[in-house]
Amino acid sequence: MTTVPRSGDRRMSLTTKIMLAMGLGLVFGVIFNALDSDAIDKHLVGGLFHMVGRMFVNALQMLVVPLVFFSLICGVAGIGDVRILGRVGGKSFGLYLATTATAIAVAILIALVVAPGQGFVMEGVDTSGVTGKDAPSVWDTFANVIPRNPVAAFASGEMLQIIFYTIVLGVAVLMMGERSKPFVEACEYMNEVMMKIVQIVMYFAPYGVFCLIAKTFAEQGLGLFLPVLTYVLVLVGALLLHLFGTLMLYLKLLSGLSPITFMKKIRPAQVFAFSTASSNATIPVTLRCVTERMGVNNSVASFTVPFGATINMDGTAIMQGVATVFLANVYGIDLGLGGYMTVIAMAVLASIGTAGVPGVGLVMLTMVLGQVGLPIEGIALILGVDRLMDMIRTAVNITGDAVVTTIVAKGEGQIDMAVFQNPDAGVISDEDLHIDPAQEAILARAAHRPAK
Repeated sequence: MTTVPRSGDRRMSLTTKIMLAMGLGLVFGVIFNALDSDAIDKHLVGGLFHMVGRMFVNALQMLVVPLVFFSLICGVAGIGDVRILGRVGGKSFGLYLATTATAIAVAILIALVVAPGQGFVMEGVDTSGVTGKDAPSVWDTFANVIPRNPVAAFASGEMLQIIFYTIVLGVAVLMMGERSKPFVEACEYMNEVMMKIVQIVMYFAPYGVFCLIAKTFAEQGLGLFLPVLTYVLVLVGALLLHLFGTLMLYLKLLSGLSPITFMKKIRPAQVFAFSTASSNATIPVTLRCVTERMGVNNSVASFTVPFGATINMDGTAIMQGVATVFLANVYGIDLGLGGYMTVIAMAVLASIGTAGVPGVGLVMLTMVLGQVGLPIEGIALILGVDRLMDMIRTAVNITGDAVVTTIVAKGEGQIDMAVFQNPDAGVISDEDLHIDPAQEAILARAAHRPAK
């Protein structure tokens, strides 16, 4: 018999638990940093917290490739028309580039007005060991979308190559007609299994988030912000303006949906993105939020979410814009309008095909600085605070992914408005992880049934 909880017996939601864990992690991390104890740093921060945090991130990344594969196969099969798939891809690609270009343009404008870095003194800053990376050509970027070895692409997690191969496979499945029905049904079953594994991993999320946040603040502390305080304030301000202003304006104008409802529904994915600093690791949670919390059809979300996690770098573009202005002021170099236009173009180009993993923003920044003639060694000035800034900009990145996904789904008529308006839709509860003894017994009998 299923037990129905009483109306007055409302347990703490998973999102509330994660937010509480994040707050406690920040407090404990700052305390441990202030104590500066070798024993705490070695055994607790570098030991237990590192282990649990790493296990949690590994568990999320474990889900990404199989979830994207099965979900995208089901999505392509569900669309049933390759022309619609092309339209969805074209819309999402254009919107991702537009939001990224808008993000960095606004960031540069804010940074030029505030002028962070003027009067900065570079005493005691170690600028050694910072190496640059050459910018890829447009032709190489698009040529590398097609994998030479699909197995290697799956093994290394090359998301654009995985998406391309899976779409080609999905189109071939459609062309096979009725003969593909058992394969599609198997993929649909595996997609449901993967979403159930997402629920299992998210159940342990508060512990992983606590350890990740506590470790970060225990190692970094808050004192690192002071030398580059103007850079941090301008960057955080630009990120928040894009998050609550630009993106919500895109959402309202292009879909007519409520930004307030949207922000409430995407909050779990934002928390995960903040704690992991990885767009790719957050893909399972973002997919769950847009499909089960917002009602976006899987046929759209299965393509736009992993696609966005790879090419949509709004937060990273904002960092590049602010960092470029900051370093130009520090070194007393006037880039001029042409220089900043180059920064915008480079940031948009570099975002295509760049992995959504922690620290990738600095790699992209070396490309931008090299193109406008700024010393790459200047990156050392912002290295200390980049981990914390990376956490914020990753949350902005995945919000942009969800915004574009929702806009495209609304335009294609692929969103269930009843689910979007329902505040309790898709909320994970303890009952979701309950194993029915009757069903367990049926599976056990099936497993021990003698072969014919």
